[in-house]
Amino acid sequence: MKTWLHSWRAALRIARRDAWRAKGRSFLVLAMIALPIMGVSAADLTLRSAELSTTEKMARQLGAADAVLSDPSMGGVPILQDPAGDMYDTVENFENKPWPDGKGDVTKGLPAGAKTLTDTVGRAKVNTEHGLMNTEVRELKTADPMAKGIAALEKGRFPERAEEVAATTSFLKKSGLSVGDKLTMRNFDREYRIVGAYELPSALKTDQVNALPGALLGPLNKALEKADLPESHLDTTYLVAVKGGFTWNMVKEANAKGVLVESRQVAMDPPARSDVPYYKKSPYASYESSRGADAAALAAIATVVGLALLEICLLAGPAFAVGARRSRRQLGLVGANGGARSHIRAIVLAGGLVIGAAAAVVGTVAGTILAVLLQPVLEGQMGERFGSFDVRPLELLGIALLAVFTGTMAALVPAVTASRQSVLTSLTGRRGVRKTGRVLPVLGLIGVALGTAVALAGSLLFDSFAIVGLGAGVAELGVVALTPALVGLFGRLGRFLPLSPRLALRDAVRNRGRTAPAVAAVLAAVAGTVAVATYTASSDAQQRARYTPTMPSGVIAVVDEENPRDVPAIRDAAHRGFPVDVRADLSRIAVGKDRCTQYGGEDGCGRYEIVVPKANQCPLHATGPNNEDPASKFTVAERRKLAKDWRCDLGNGSFYGTDVVVADEKLLTVLGIKDEATVKALKEGRVVSFEKQNIDSAGKLALRIITDSKAADKAYEAGKEPPGEIKSFAVHQAPESVNSYGITTVLPPSAVSAAGLKAVPFGTYFSTDRLPTSKEEQGVDDALSKIGTDIALHIEKGYESEANIVLLALAVFAGLITIGAAGIATGLAQADAEADLKTLSAVGAPPRVRRTLSGFQCGVVSTMGVVLGSAAGVLPAIGLLLTERRDEMKWYQQALDSGYSPGPEPYIPLVLPWGTLGALIIAVPLGAALLAALLTRSRGALARREAS
Repeated sequence: MKTWLHSWRAALRIARRDAWRAKGRSFLVLAMIALPIMGVSAADLTLRSAELSTTEKMARQLGAADAVLSDPSMGGVPILQDPAGDMYDTVENFENKPWPDGKGDVTKGLPAGAKTLTDTVGRAKVNTEHGLMNTEVRELKTADPMAKGIAALEKGRFPERAEEVAATTSFLKKSGLSVGDKLTMRNFDREYRIVGAYELPSALKTDQVNALPGALLGPLNKALEKADLPESHLDTTYLVAVKGGFTWNMVKEANAKGVLVESRQVAMDPPARSDVPYYKKSPYASYESSRGADAAALAAIATVVGLALLEICLLAGPAFAVGARRSRRQLGLVGANGGARSHIRAIVLAGGLVIGAAAAVVGTVAGTILAVLLQPVLEGQMGERFGSFDVRPLELLGIALLAVFTGTMAALVPAVTASRQSVLTSLTGRRGVRKTGRVLPVLGLIGVALGTAVALAGSLLFDSFAIVGLGAGVAELGVVALTPALVGLFGRLGRFLPLSPRLALRDAVRNRGRTAPAVAAVLAAVAGTVAVATYTASSDAQQRARYTPTMPSGVIAVVDEENPRDVPAIRDAAHRGFPVDVRADLSRIAVGKDRCTQYGGEDGCGRYEIVVPKANQCPLHATGPNNEDPASKFTVAERRKLAKDWRCDLGNGSFYGTDVVVADEKLLTVLGIKDEATVKALKEGRVVSFEKQNIDSAGKLALRIITDSKAADKAYEAGKEPPGEIKSFAVHQAPESVNSYGITTVLPPSAVSAAGLKAVPFGTYFSTDRLPTSKEEQGVDDALSKIGTDIALHIEKGYESEANIVLLALAVFAGLITIGAAGIATGLAQADAEADLKTLSAVGAPPRVRRTLSGFQCGVVSTMGVVLGSAAGVLPAIGLLLTERRDEMKWYQQALDSGYSPGPEPYIPLVLPWGTLGALIIAVPLGAALLAALLTRSRGALARREAS
């Protein structure tokens, strides 16, 4: 034991001295190991710090209160809830009854003697330096001690009088306002003074204005009602302080009165699952991931981590081999003085241990500093303040030990290789010739076969992405094991090459011990890149095929359904800013007030609906009494047949949700509809329909005008026809080949007037000579923001792919790995071939031979790696795509069995990213070769070559 300790102590001293002498090589290996350790350490500290404790969560949500009570909008019926208050359900079963809806009385859930603080949230259109901003308004006495912790004051103070407000820093930044400025709102004549700036720790990007209870939202809604404008919807909760805390029994008592509760005491000490009635009623409430899914996820994570460690070992291993090769005389002297092979192995392994330990210290310290520096940036990106800086020593120690393990494993193969050399070979500098063993290629073949089988089984039998990833990882390890044998096969190409590349290829094949790890490192990186790139390109092709345009290419739509009075100004602003060819103004039918939308449900508002003739109604959609599912009356075969019936085709719908519009023939021009009969019919004042199921046998279309929406809803729930006046129109049915882009019916203005209906403007379609530029689009956006805040602007640009950026990033990543690995192998080759280069110089070879040989050595390694990696990377992509296709087909068949028409069969293509492959196979090796040639000196140091 004592002898072993002394030998390792000496080995560590020698390794430390060698590492200090070869600073460049040591720094390279240290950086390769420390960089991922730094990233993992920073990620661990960041995730732990971002994870709020229960105390921190409660302080941000409840302030200093004991609970917050809210209305679940179920009409006050008794409810059940989970301890966190995130999920709830009614006590009574409403399966065959109308679901409860409406406001409840939250004050009924307040315990006796409780102190309360109201918290009301609404929205308002606030005037800013740039126009209008639709902003959240919160009426909460933020200065009250009970609200401490909900908002963090940054500047000034919280409001204390009715005419004062505070605002979030995000709102002030976007609006151009500042503390001390006046705040006004649209259609509201009151002014408020901004007296403070604050932030919401869990919602930094929220634009919010804070006022005292009753100071802003109530008067604002009265002004909006007077101006016949939509009022702000108000949501009021109650912060509650109770002596002794808000217990679980109090929560259940409040639930019995229809009130939802989030309690601090319950969150800190939740009840047992058996004591929660909600879990007993709701079967999905206690859903947890299965052990199989957890095991698959852990296996996938372990595979990724293992491959990353393998990549580091493959990159760092040749660097340790360089050190062992250059220290071979020193190692030979150790053997000549009685040192055993174990001592030589210990010296080389100690080099990995020393650098791994240094990388652990540097990586964890740098990771901690990086986490501290990035915290404000990440908080801004995430829109949430972190909790306390959470350092967990055991986790950081495990990460540091991972660095030590990686460094030691990277030095393992060079250590074994160095220990096998004879003392005489080490002292004389000769290189023995060793044949490649047969065991490793056999294991590689087994790994490739086994991994391929597992990946295919995961995609064809189990539909598991995790199993596919595991199989792909095993197959990649098999290819890595096969690399020495594959490098030997590449050597047969040397006879067809000129002198310098032939020498480079011969040198790479003869010295597989240093070539194979570098090639394997390139292979692993390129294989992963090609796999992700192939999957990305295939998914991009799939999304392109699925893309359904909402309008013809280049057409612009601008819509505001809630404020018809603003539409003329909106139309003019868009017309001035865009290169308009044809303008088609759209209106909609309004039942009730002008601002009534089709499905808004406001008081005094109705709606209309197309009456589909019974003969044309889809049997799968005709809901019967008690909301019975009509599909249950049919067999699976009948449902599959009906799913493809023309009566059950639901269409795509328009992008703004209104499929019946009032317009003239210009709309048809903008939509590219050139059918002469359709254009003529609309000009003559006839309604044009694009869905034949809406037309009865007499060739007419019927609209039901519903003035009482609540009575109509009750009739539907009872399975009866809703009350309403029927308006009939003479209709022209457009050919089925015409694409109306989601619009089902176009009513001419004359037909609407003749029927006694009211049409209000809501938008415009513009066809353009060309696509608008970014400058034009920004200009119109700015102009529209000064008119209103609920304006929808859409420009149909066709399918816009984001895959090109991903593919470029992948190619750059793989290129850097390839150049790094090839550079390490080239450095090792130069160290080995120094004697050969001296011989070439002695026999009259020109100085450029050194450069060209270095370049071709780097190019050979990178070429072999990218070719093998490109071939190996296609397998996991195929497995993932096959798995996705099975999932899509399963969903498609289930939809048909249920009677739902899912559209065309799933299209899952296999698309090879030829651009990325071309860059990897041609550009990257060529660039690596040129870089190596440029960085290599033409002349070496003058020296004599000793005779062997």
